[in-house]
Amino acid sequence: MGRILVTGGAGYIGSHTLRHLLAAGHEAVVLDDFSAGHRAALPEGVPVVESSIADSAIVAKVLADYRPAAVVHFAGSIEAGESMTDPRRFYANNFTAGLALLDAVVDAAGDGGPVPVVFSSTAAVYGDPVEVPIAETAATEPTNVYGETKLAFERALAAYDRAYGLRYIALRYFNACGAAADASIGPDHRMKTHLMTIAMLAALGQRDAVLVMGTDYPTPDGTGIRDYIHVDDLAAAHVLAIDALASGAQSTAYNVGVGRGFSVQEVLDAVDRVVGRAVPRRVAPRRAGDPAHLVADSTRIQAELGWRPQYTDLDAIVATAWRWHSSHPHGYGD
Repeated sequence: MGRILVTGGAGYIGSHTLRHLLAAGHEAVVLDDFSAGHRAALPEGVPVVESSIADSAIVAKVLADYRPAAVVHFAGSIEAGESMTDPRRFYANNFTAGLALLDAVVDAAGDGGPVPVVFSSTAAVYGDPVEVPIAETAATEPTNVYGETKLAFERALAAYDRAYGLRYIALRYFNACGAAADASIGPDHRMKTHLMTIAMLAALGQRDAVLVMGTDYPTPDGTGIRDYIHVDDLAAAHVLAIDALASGAQSTAYNVGVGRGFSVQEVLDAVDRVVGRAVPRRVAPRRAGDPAHLVADSTRIQAELGWRPQYTDLDAIVATAWRWHSSHPHGYGD
């Protein structure tokens, strides 16, 4: 077991993954600029360096001081809707700053070559798929800038592997949701657009209503369908990816999703059941760049890494989110 450098480790998925890494016997060091992450989400005793990954000098010092066995890269901008109105920020954070991180990893390489990287990618690299569920062999044609930047970085990883021997695994997430079972950490995205989080805030009276963005999609109820995967299942996939790379696995990309889709209306109905009352909702126009139907074919990661989702019931996922939000109505501000 080695020390793992986790960029963006104070964020939603990063903080859950840190817990899984520690439980698996790894040590960790976090690099985070806290533009979106929260110190309260971090486990006690984990070293933290406050910096952007774009600061090459600091990243180089972290690599020299801590000599990680691998890097798990979460840091970046994540809101697909915002990417369409502020593409410059997304390319800067997700691609340009990411390249600075890769350069530092390559420059710090010892005789064994660069340490491997597990990359937080996204199903948005596929765009609006022709076939569902989506396999890793599907065409990558993003419909939003967020997906474009993640795909560009995946391509950079492949180029760095060919040229410098930097092995990687890109994990293409579907819709991350839920919170730790003990409600100690969870999503704190009060101003963001995650459906389940917005529904929770509406249930708490902190939002007037949930905006159902588009009811004219070619789906059974007209609302968009997504594969909702619990954050702890995502975190477990990162640990397995690190172990695979440590055992000499070659570079690849894996889908990480449950393999079943739920519509916006179905998610809101599940929230109503768990909360015990109807969450107010209001119809709004479609959001630019949103595909109609995204569901994972995750058979490859299950077959090759032995990953299995533990949360497959939508109400059970929603229940973990509700425990977090109802006990932390103002997120980490509580």
